Amino acid sequence: MNALVMNCSPVRNGATAEIVHIVSESLQEKFDVRRVCIDDFEIDFCKGCRSCHATAQCVQHDDVNKVMDLYEWADVIVSVAPSYWADIPGQFKVFIDRCTPWCNTHEPHATISSGKKGYAIALRTGPTMRECERIIGSIEHFYGHLEIECCGGLGLCSVEYKKDVEQRRAEIVDFCKQI
Repeated sequence: MNALVMNCSPVRNGATAEIVHIVSESLQEKFDVRRVCIDDFEIDFCKGCRSCHATAQCVQHDDVNKVMDLYEWADVIVSVAPSYWADIPGQFKVFIDRCTPWCNTHEPHATISSGKKGYAIALRTGPTMRECERIIGSIEHFYGHLEIECCGGLGLCSVEYKKDVEQRRAEIVDFCKQI
């Protein structure tokens, strides 16, 4: 089985990337794991033209299809997102917007294989879970429109720097046991 672990932050070496690393390590005994960073891809803003509502394809040609190929490859998708002003980072939101051709709210729509399971991990610098819950909700909403089964979320508060992640390692590893 295959697992995709996505760093939804454009920062390739911060706290989010460290969590992605821990998740990837934790899953590698059960899965063939690929990890990517949203910033590895060139993704243009949605133009809002709605052409995809009629054709199930976007008129733009960038790396969205490469990411969707990874979603197709994966049996399990773990999205790890920090809080950027109380929600997912803009780069990840742009990707979600561009996934409208795969959105199940209009016909025709493109599809990925059924049976995929999705997990979300959110982190924030502040002490309360409200922002993490919002981020997890955004990711789960996205998964739902792709018909990826939402199977769990983990919120991590008071995580600002890479060094803050180590004290949360056991919690992250325990979460990965349910995957």
